[in-house]
Amino acid sequence: MTRVTSESPEPPEPPEPPVASADSGPTSADAVAAGPVSRRARPAKAPLSREVIVRAGLAILDREGLDALTMRRVAKELDTGPASLYVYVAHREDLMAAMLDEALALVPLTAQGTWREQLHALVAAGVEAMGRHEGLAAVALGAIPTGDNALLVLDRMLALLKQGGVDDVTAAWAVDLLHLHMAAAAAEHSSRVSRGGDESGAVADADRRYAALPADRYPMIAALRPALFSSGDRDSWGLDVLLNGILGTPAR
Repeated sequence: MTRVTSESPEPPEPPEPPVASADSGPTSADAVAAGPVSRRARPAKAPLSREVIVRAGLAILDREGLDALTMRRVAKELDTGPASLYVYVAHREDLMAAMLDEALALVPLTAQGTWREQLHALVAAGVEAMGRHEGLAAVALGAIPTGDNALLVLDRMLALLKQGGVDDVTAAWAVDLLHLHMAAAAAEHSSRVSRGGDESGAVADADRRYAALPADRYPMIAALRPALFSSGDRDSWGLDVLLNGILGTPAR
C-alpha cells in the first residue's frame, strides 16, 4: 500500500451536483430523498372530548345558524366521523343542552347592590348569555336545570331569594318562574339576533298593522296603541312584577 506523505498531492474534490433552477421543480432525486409523506408528519388533531365538541358546536351555531348544527357537521368540523362524537354526547339534543350550559358559564354570580338588584343583574346576565346563541334559549324552556353552570345560577337565585326573606318552599317554586322568565326573554332576544338584530323594523311593521285596524272591531288596541308601543325596560319591569308577586304570595 502506498503511504501518503505530506508531499503527496491532495485528491481532487468531487464535483458539485447540478443546481436546479427555481422553475425546474423537484428532481427525481429529490422525490426519492423525500419519500412518501408519513401520517405521523401531519399536524396532530386535538383529542376529542365533550368540551371540544361543545365548543365546535357553538362555533357552527354562531357562524352558520341552527339549521346547520348537525352531528355530521360537527364531526366534519373536528375532522372525524359522527360515530366518534357519540362517545361523548348522546345525541343532538344532548349537545344542545351542553352548549346551553357552556353559554351560562359566562354569567357572573356576584354583583353589587341589594339582593333584589343582584337578582336583576343575575337574570339580565342569564338572558344575555342564552340569547346570544340562536336556539339555545328554547332548550331551557320547560327543562329542569341539570348542567353544572345552570345549577350555579339556580343556587345563586335561591340564595338571593332567601336574603329577601322568602321562605323555603316559596323560594323553591319561585326559581321555576324566574327560570321561565329568563328563558322566554332570552328566546325573544335570540330571535332578534337571528334576524340580524333589526328589532326596530319589526316594531315599526307591527305599529303600522295596529294603526290600520278598525277601531270598531279592536277598540282597546286602537285606544292604547301608543302605550302598546311605548319604550322602556320591559324586561326589568316584568321581573319586578314577578318578585312583587313572589314576596306577596307565599306558597301554600
